[in-house]
Amino acid sequence: QVQLVESGGGSVQAGGSLRLSCAVSGYNNRRACLNWFRQAPGKEREGVAGIGSNGNTAYADSVRGRFTISQDNAKNTLYLQMNSLKPEDTAMYFCATELIADGSCFFPSLVSRPYNRWYWGQGTQVTVSS
Repeated sequence: QVQLVESGGGSVQAGGSLRLSCAVSGYNNRRACLNWFRQAPGKEREGVAGIGSNGNTAYADSVRGRFTISQDNAKNTLYLQMNSLKPEDTAMYFCATELIADGSCFFPSLVSRPYNRWYWGQGTQVTVSS
């Protein structure tokens, strides 16, 4: 059973930092893409960052240079280091994994590709005050 469990959210002031973690289990995550998405109240879900099975990364323009995605395969954990946080970063953050049926996911997508399987965590809240 695929499981993703996020942690590390909280409340910080603008300019502060947080590190989100996502523990993954139940599948071969070394062949998958792993992603962070976020959704603010009244807004659509948006892709924040992704990492492919070969280390390729992708970032939304709004977070590039401030956020860093990484993974520790030995610990089966995905991370999102968030620096220089802004009030507009306030949202529920979700980790997600994208599995390709017959291969490895090399190039992460910041949108949910419907032809692959996706699994999602429950989310962790990040609140940035000005």
